[in-house]
Amino acid sequence: MKPAIDRRHALGLLALLGLAACSREPQASSSPGDIALVDAIDALDDMGKGFTAGTPMSRQVVYVLFDPQCPHCGHLWNASQPLLARTRFVWMPVAMLNAKSQPQGAALLTAPDPVAAMNEHEQLLLAGQGGMSASSGVPKDIEAAIALNTELMQRLGAEAVPFIVTRHAATGETVSHAGSMETEALARLIGLP
Repeated sequence: MKPAIDRRHALGLLALLGLAACSREPQASSSPGDIALVDAIDALDDMGKGFTAGTPMSRQVVYVLFDPQCPHCGHLWNASQPLLARTRFVWMPVAMLNAKSQPQGAALLTAPDPVAAMNEHEQLLLAGQGGMSASSGVPKDIEAAIALNTELMQRLGAEAVPFIVTRHAATGETVSHAGSMETEALARLIGLP
């Protein structure tokens, strides 16, 4: 008779399988959660810095706050690809997971072709190779932009990445989601048929 799996190990395995977002212990912020969801899009559009993937002139804009070291963000990047012909995604790097987050975010923001750089980065990250190599010498303006993205995420009350904010295409309601999702679920969140 085989021994039963220890309940503690089984629960741990279930937690790992269900994990859909990367997070760390909440950090103190000057104003955590002080940006209401209805104001999130304006705040991200006015103060955040990111790069665009998808249809540049699309009225449907999806903001994604992501940490370059988050594999769930990589899965969301891949899930978003089939929607790019109908939507504009603005990917905004934050630095919250480890020391590679900021330099890799800076490399993506300053790349001549950020979409190609992100494709390469996510492929390496999801293959367990840590993502793209990036210089630790981050220009001050880019360092400040990533710090502001990180602060905006905290001010939106988000504690995990990826963090998505958009207006539902059918209802116009501002919606958000923390964590990765499959293409079909992402399309439903956005309101795409």
